[in-house]
Amino acid sequence: MQTISNYDFAGKKAIVRVDFNVPLDENGNITDDTRIRGALPTLRYILDKGGALIIMSHMGKPKGKVNAKMSLGQIREAVGKALGVEVKFAPDCAKAKEAADALKAGEVLLLENLRFYPEEEGKPVGIDKEDPAYDEAKKAMKASQKEFAKTLASYADCYVNDAFGTAHRKHASTAVIADYFDTDNKMLGFLMEKEVQAVDNILSNIKRPFTAIMGGSKVSTKIGIIENLMDKVDNLILCGGMTYTFAKAQGGKIGNSICEDDKLQLALDIIAQAKAKGVNLVLGTDCIAADAFSNDANTQVVAANAIPDGWEGLDAGPETRKLFAEAIEGAKTILWNGPAGVFEFDNFTGGSRAIAEAIAKATANGAYSLIGGGDSVACINKFGMADKVSYISTGGGALLEAIEGKVLPGVAAIKGE
Repeated sequence: MQTISNYDFAGKKAIVRVDFNVPLDENGNITDDTRIRGALPTLRYILDKGGALIIMSHMGKPKGKVNAKMSLGQIREAVGKALGVEVKFAPDCAKAKEAADALKAGEVLLLENLRFYPEEEGKPVGIDKEDPAYDEAKKAMKASQKEFAKTLASYADCYVNDAFGTAHRKHASTAVIADYFDTDNKMLGFLMEKEVQAVDNILSNIKRPFTAIMGGSKVSTKIGIIENLMDKVDNLILCGGMTYTFAKAQGGKIGNSICEDDKLQLALDIIAQAKAKGVNLVLGTDCIAADAFSNDANTQVVAANAIPDGWEGLDAGPETRKLFAEAIEGAKTILWNGPAGVFEFDNFTGGSRAIAEAIAKATANGAYSLIGGGDSVACINKFGMADKVSYISTGGGALLEAIEGKVLPGVAAIKGE
């Protein structure tokens, strides 16, 4: 497999898939440029080595239609400022051949939002899956997707995928385009290389004990990763809203707490599976309950399985935080995905903060810690601890699918798998 470090970019045009799906305010100003900063090492390296850059990305979910609020033209100046060069802009990503051909070494062209074309995602538009004509429409769209990818590929001499956040999607710009470059002219960017290595450290280079923390509101959205981790971890912490599904499944009273009533048996199965595999399953024993879903609600500390009627659990309690810390601080490999409470409310950040502090302490003592998933990343940034962990992943869904053991199309397309 070709690597970006070994490739000769001199005099070449490189089309690079990045993830510039950055948040914007009502005036189109970037409110968080983390994703742009994450791509800079790859983009600057290509320019420094004498190449020309064609940058492509999506923004938002325009569903195959042009939407000015999701135009990448809004971030052109910010990208140019970050790179230290003027960035040209192609207002139609499928009609940028002339602009691409005119690029000289050291110059940069940013393409308009790829998802303004339905061919990028490859899904038929305006037709339901139940429609008898859907299969034929899907077949036609796949053919159109290949042509769209071929057009994008025609702009450049080589292809670099540095968008881990979309690596789990088989879209035109993340996977299909790779078919139009030979093995020697397609590669992963530096960010993608780091992401792939981070996953490998978690799954293939485990130093024990291995503690995984899975949070969030629903056990159903994490079942795949929980089951895959069962064969790998020593300690599995399940926290956040899913706590109350487990509490109710075991006969507890959870008041108005969030709960998946159709997943109670699944919760019991997970408990039994952990016991059978010798995994130390850590569930909350107490919680911070509130009388309303509000930062200013009245609160009390109660047992997680004895929440009064009219109250709901919004954060891990003090005893639970101690249990979490014990399972984390002695670990040598740590994975965190999902908060322990409604961390968006300042009065309910305690559980998530306790996890972050325990991870930071373990990392300082030599553990490898991977923070993945949007909310976990938001937590670690909110608490100012980004520099106290080993690695923060840029990919939410992509990271989870990789850890589930699924093949990521964006990576497989480069590796030729």
